[in-house]
Amino acid sequence: MVIVEGNGFSGWHALNDTIMGGRSQGTTRVDVAGLTLEAEVIETGGGFVSVRSPLFSPPLDLSAYGGLQFDLLGDGRRYKLAVACADGVAGLTELIPGGLRWVAEFGTEPDGLTQVGVRFSDLTASIRAKPVNALPMGLPLHFDASRINRLQILHSKFGDDGGLNPGFRPGPLQIQLRAIHAII
Repeated sequence: MVIVEGNGFSGWHALNDTIMGGRSQGTTRVDVAGLTLEAEVIETGGGFVSVRSPLFSPPLDLSAYGGLQFDLLGDGRRYKLAVACADGVAGLTELIPGGLRWVAEFGTEPDGLTQVGVRFSDLTASIRAKPVNALPMGLPLHFDASRINRLQILHSKFGDDGGLNPGFRPGPLQIQLRAIHAII
């Protein structure tokens, strides 16, 4: 099932480390081919650039699917998918600064089309690039594919395990998302 492709990326925007005092800069453009993120990644003081969807309202119900596939033109870097879900824990995760995200890393080819599949079962809970097993209140975490309300693709100096991303490279960056599909 196609979630978004081509001009459908309208409304997606760049979100960079400047929100936490960094100096990386990224911009997006959308055309019939898809969404292009062009950025200058500066490691000192932050070290990430990203592109994210608007809030899906109502949330996407992908409970009949096992994951997502991204068709993209990459640059050989490692990226991270971050998925936000509408809060099913009485609004408690909305109180966490930076929010709870479900993340998984993936690599891209240096040239040509890359198709990346990310299984929902491979997503791990994270708050501000730090893995978590339970909410601060001690409540267990459970990914809910029926309540996906935002998608984000990041190039960050931090991997999904909280350590450094071995595929991180500061400097100029360009990636083009052509399509996102829900896969069985």
